[in-house]
Amino acid sequence: MPELLDGESVEIQGSARSPYVLKNVGGVFSCSCPAWRNQSLPIERRSCKHLKTLRGAAAEAARIGAAVAPAETPAAPTPRNVPPLLLAHSWENHIDPAGWFASEKLDGVRAYWTGDRFLSRQGNVYHAPAWITHNLPNVPLDGELWIDRKAFQRTVSIVRRHDQSDHWREVRFVVFDAPAAKGGFEARQDFLETTLCEHQPQYARVLHQERCRGLQHLREELCRITSLGGEGLMLRQSGSRYEVGRSSTLVKAKLLMELDAQVVEHLAGQGRHRGRMGALLVQLANGLRFNVGTGFTDSQRETPPAVGSVISVRYQELTERGVPRFPSFLHVRRDVNSLVAE
Repeated sequence: MPELLDGESVEIQGSARSPYVLKNVGGVFSCSCPAWRNQSLPIERRSCKHLKTLRGAAAEAARIGAAVAPAETPAAPTPRNVPPLLLAHSWENHIDPAGWFASEKLDGVRAYWTGDRFLSRQGNVYHAPAWITHNLPNVPLDGELWIDRKAFQRTVSIVRRHDQSDHWREVRFVVFDAPAAKGGFEARQDFLETTLCEHQPQYARVLHQERCRGLQHLREELCRITSLGGEGLMLRQSGSRYEVGRSSTLVKAKLLMELDAQVVEHLAGQGRHRGRMGALLVQLANGLRFNVGTGFTDSQRETPPAVGSVISVRYQELTERGVPRFPSFLHVRRDVNSLVAE
């Protein structure tokens, strides 16, 4: 039977119009089919008929049987488990960024260190091994579990495991705030630097902050980070307090990119879009296909771009597969007849 090595993926045609994607990310085998996605088991213990077809039923049984079950079933998150996080607004051009602190917007997993465990934004526990959390201070820390730029899917696959896998050694806890520390933003940054220097946790560091000199500096940094594969920038107002909920003192700035894609099929809408187009299945010039379901007016859903026409799509970045993330319809390209070779 063929084997998927770490980082590899393969497509298998199933009952859907598009093939399912099977992956091995950090030792976690996954499939994009609904049967794999909708299971309640930890992700390292899931399987499906497509994985069994590819790897063989015996290999899949051995893999799942060898996985370490969690010591206890994690409790469903309740409101009291949800961490009191500061959340950002999107960048508005009328804000003068001069004097604000800029840092890279990491494409990882938001994590709140309570002093003894990591919590997600929803209050779920990340089961990090003890050697990952060793020497982290017994104070609340706000940060990101992060591997590298363009490694979001791998990060998610690792931190959502319940077996405290050795793959966690790839992950770092990048800290950008101390919610319980006193003072404004600069004082809390000094607290972070001093505290982590004293404790010296091996798998944690403080995120670099740079004071923004103005709009041109912001644009230059956005272009630089984006060219390196980064997601964008976070801007923190000087002297600001740590507030729970969305605050105008924290904003995220991203460069939006555009590309052209050819309409392959109209996908039926559901809910309020029942009876009209819900999304477009489109194809890039390299053959990759994806759905575009946002950016349309009601009239455009009633009379969508024709199959075969070329549209412009706005997106934030490309996934590891090269597919646009968060694609949104812009307009029909009247000056381009086709992208797909006939």
